[in-house]
Amino acid sequence: MFPDYDVIVVGAGHAGCEAAAAAANMGSKVLLITMNMQTIAQMSCNPAMGGIAKGQIVREIDALGGYSGIVSDQSMLQFRMLNRSKGPAMWSPRSQNDRMLFSQKWRQMLEETPNVHLYQDMVIGLLLKNGNCNGVITGLGHHIKSKTVVLTNGTFLNGIIHIGEKNFGGGRAGERAATGLTEQLVAAGFESDRLKTGTPPRIDGRSLDYSKMEQQAGDDEIIGFSFLDIPKIKAEEQKSCWITYTNQKVHEILKTGFDRSPMYSGRIEGIGPRYCPSIEDKINRFAERDRHQLFVEPEGWNTVEIYVNGFSTSLPEEVQYEALRSVPGFESCRMFRPGYAIEYDYFPPTQLRYSLETKNISNLFFAGQINGTTGYEEAACQGIMAGINAHLKTIEAEPLILKRSEAYIGVLIDDLISKGTEEPYRMFTSRAEFRTLLRQDNADLRLTEKSFRLGLASKERMENVIAKKELVLRIRQELAQTYIEPEEINPYLNQIESSPLVQKQKALQILLRPDVSLRSMVEAIPKLSTFSEFQIESLEQAEIQIKYEVYIEKEKELVEKMSKLEDLMIPESFNYDKLSALSNEARQKFNRIKPQTLGQASRISGVNPSDVQILMVYMGR
Repeated sequence: MFPDYDVIVVGAGHAGCEAAAAAANMGSKVLLITMNMQTIAQMSCNPAMGGIAKGQIVREIDALGGYSGIVSDQSMLQFRMLNRSKGPAMWSPRSQNDRMLFSQKWRQMLEETPNVHLYQDMVIGLLLKNGNCNGVITGLGHHIKSKTVVLTNGTFLNGIIHIGEKNFGGGRAGERAATGLTEQLVAAGFESDRLKTGTPPRIDGRSLDYSKMEQQAGDDEIIGFSFLDIPKIKAEEQKSCWITYTNQKVHEILKTGFDRSPMYSGRIEGIGPRYCPSIEDKINRFAERDRHQLFVEPEGWNTVEIYVNGFSTSLPEEVQYEALRSVPGFESCRMFRPGYAIEYDYFPPTQLRYSLETKNISNLFFAGQINGTTGYEEAACQGIMAGINAHLKTIEAEPLILKRSEAYIGVLIDDLISKGTEEPYRMFTSRAEFRTLLRQDNADLRLTEKSFRLGLASKERMENVIAKKELVLRIRQELAQTYIEPEEINPYLNQIESSPLVQKQKALQILLRPDVSLRSMVEAIPKLSTFSEFQIESLEQAEIQIKYEVYIEKEKELVEKMSKLEDLMIPESFNYDKLSALSNEARQKFNRIKPQTLGQASRISGVNPSDVQILMVYMGR
């Protein structure tokens, strides 16, 4: 019934969809197996993509040739560029999305990808032989062979849903858990553990009083995620989100259910996400605060369903309902379904190589929440990397490994593999030491050429990058050659309260002023009117490169210094036990993680600089 495949992807969440698309577009014959064909790329939690650091990840996925950015643009309800008041390294795109349209567009793109085959079934085991993975075993009894397998099981591995004192098996509301895989992998020598995550109640939007809330509109200019020219909604068509707040009365009502909360009663053993806590966790941890912000987010164009961002909870349903009705604007609210927590198996990611292939079993890759991460974007970027590297493994090519200085994706994978995680891992800009280089605006300049060489990024994407580079260079050259007279620019400078010119100056020098923007200069000075012919994206890129050139160069110098450690490879068979001068903790962690480079060794938690120096000496450095 089934042919042999190059790549089998298990699970059709954000990680699985990106993995399947990437491997197929590179030439592999791919089978994507999902337990439910109706929930492909389901937005299980909030109906949004991007945000702080996450938006950079979506743009990186797009620059590599992934689909997440395209689908986000096609299903957008609202777009905002966050952190515009800060430097461009902090700018982060975020979209509010139509939940059903997002899933529909993803399925459509997968069905239009020739090498992707879809099949609905549960994978209950792997075909393992002599330390290799050769395929999967399904619940219907099929043994399907493949050269590589990518596991992207999300929250489904032995998942348990908790609502107050009630709990039942499930991987998501209304869907059953996946069983069998964890037990087989543990028997094969893998270490597993438990994590938890949660989701808020969903509300009937017709029952809310928006006059008691603050409106949060989208941007006047919709940039989007994809570097391709994807049709998007017009600014005036965007749906608004709304902001309201909890209060002391809400907190008191919630506290009445704490004794029946699975988190506080100990029924949940897994650790939850530190930076996305439940509402009961917020009240407990931040007892001094008398209110917490709630974002009231629409779920789509053609539904009244509302997502209450900030009210994640697993308290009893009646407590959730009573507390919500004390939130301003929610006095008459009707609940579509309660919030819940879900506890699931994951495998500490120190058991992986940089390619996301497991160390214990060859040809087996893990991506997404199975590695301890949380968030669509974190899952999707692991998916595309696992898909790329699973394909490369089938053709016996070197894996694609992104460095910390090349992408947020590189930071995420290095953090997971070098440090592991004991709580759901979420990306932040603060995790990236080279974030001036890793901006959302230059993801295509950083990554598209690498992907194009591997056969994933399209010729159109590569041509766009070449054109962008040429335009940016031309803009910089013209600004450096154009002199502006005081009478031409002083009215504009007076308007923005900047010091007037006393003699003519190059346009490039004027642009270095922190309060001057290139677009406003172009609009204000007739001599620069020809610049309006350039694409907005190219103008912005040129301005960023000019204004932040000193900081960018300093960061590049730091990357050069750090790269010396990254280039020093450690043999996998290296015997750390012979290094008596190493601390016991360093020796234990080196033996467990088996770092591939001295750079990775230096970032392992608990390893001191002296341990790295000892390692360098024994390696002949």
